[in-house]
Amino acid sequence: MAQEEGLDDAVEAMQGGDESAFRLVYRHVQPPLLRYLTVLVGPTDAEDVASEAWAQAFRDLDRFSGDADGFRGWITTIGRNRALDHLRHHRRRPVSPEPVDELVDLPDAADVEGDVLRLAGSEAVLALIRTLPRDQAEAIVLRTVLGFDAATAAQILGKRPGAVRAAAHRGLKRLARTIADKPSHARAPRR
Repeated sequence: MAQEEGLDDAVEAMQGGDESAFRLVYRHVQPPLLRYLTVLVGPTDAEDVASEAWAQAFRDLDRFSGDADGFRGWITTIGRNRALDHLRHHRRRPVSPEPVDELVDLPDAADVEGDVLRLAGSEAVLALIRTLPRDQAEAIVLRTVLGFDAATAAQILGKRPGAVRAAAHRGLKRLARTIADKPSHARAPRR
């Protein structure tokens, strides 16, 4: 994948102090990181937590060694730790202001899990994912939105890969039930 190779080169250049490489890596990594942090702390605090994560990553860059995938995992771990600190400090878990049945208008289909996975980056689905228990929400976002394999997601979460796969599976099943339980008039017509 040429784009990934270019990102590997940018990560290497960034480690050597190249500011333009840092900007390139930031543009690539920030959007999925922000989606993940939105699930953890909510949309109003995600930007602040992401900024704290990037500041720490910049300060600690000399401690990192690896390629683009390694950097994505590293910054995501930093972001997760900053998010957990934020939640502990504020002693709360983000709550979506919208009722669950108004969050998404997904097509009525036999493969609701597939619909969730396909739309996982949308704000409405992220809001719905935020209603899940944190372990399930994190597993789904790390695996489907950020695209990490089970081993990398497990390293970020401090769990075994099997536990991450199981949490993602339970979360997707719960999302499927939530979506399937929505009144049929609220669903968008199938195209």
